[in-house]
Amino acid sequence: MDLSSLTLLVEILDAGNLSQAARKLKMTRANVSYHLNQLEKSVGVQLVRRTTRRVEPTEVGARLYEHGRSIVNEVLAAQETIATLGQGLQGRVGLSVPSGYGQMVMSPWLIEFKRLYPGIVLDVLFENRVDDLVRDGVDIAVRVMPEPPPLLVARDLGSVRYLACASRGWAEQHGLPDSLEALRTAPLITSGVVGRQLRLRAYQAETRDEITLEPTLISEHFPFLRDAILAGLGVGLVPDYVVQDAIAAGQVLTTLDRYRLSIFGTHMYLLYMPNRHQTRAVRTCIDFILGKSRG
Repeated sequence: MDLSSLTLLVEILDAGNLSQAARKLKMTRANVSYHLNQLEKSVGVQLVRRTTRRVEPTEVGARLYEHGRSIVNEVLAAQETIATLGQGLQGRVGLSVPSGYGQMVMSPWLIEFKRLYPGIVLDVLFENRVDDLVRDGVDIAVRVMPEPPPLLVARDLGSVRYLACASRGWAEQHGLPDSLEALRTAPLITSGVVGRQLRLRAYQAETRDEITLEPTLISEHFPFLRDAILAGLGVGLVPDYVVQDAIAAGQVLTTLDRYRLSIFGTHMYLLYMPNRHQTRAVRTCIDFILGKSRG
């Protein structure tokens, strides 16, 4: 067994199937399969289980993967040390952030980060996808979730508080809904939902209520939702950071404050792969975001 064989195993298991590993390694799928078979013959045991869509490690394969991943990470770290010797902090950071939180809270942070580290290439995706969060090209993902995915490292960025709110003018004309049931008849402004129905969870002390609602204005662009609330188009169900300055200015009023409301989850998490090599640039970005969230 040599380093190239271990690297091959690591790439296959990281990719999840032979075709993706072949593309990353710039090899044919047949060639990847051949070398995997040769590796299994050399160690005398099966290392992966193949299905039509995925490959998964056997117990021996998982142990060998851990050794291979450690070696690959050390090689990458050594290459980075040589490449950046005598230079400032450099590298690339792929970052996936939620469209709303990214636009309205994180944008100033990332601009400050770029000013501090001009040698780092910052590649930022504003998106809300929850499948395959940390993939090729993405080193760090930030998401609102009830619970973080079990296979990723999750760093807590704090709680997310949703508000039921409306412009002062709308509230004076129509009255703010004073119960969860009253939300059913209000024109609702909120972020993207599956289909037309929205499941709103409301927590109070030890109890939890859940209500199904049908919003009348839906968008993943949170500045637009803010404008719609200020324009008096209805009752907003949005995270507090969307309207907190308008609340402070008296332009927006809140209701149902006795509840802790949740649509997608109650916590924001910073997520990354546990075994993937992190460059100095990626580690610096993680520490910077964690510091901002706590500051």
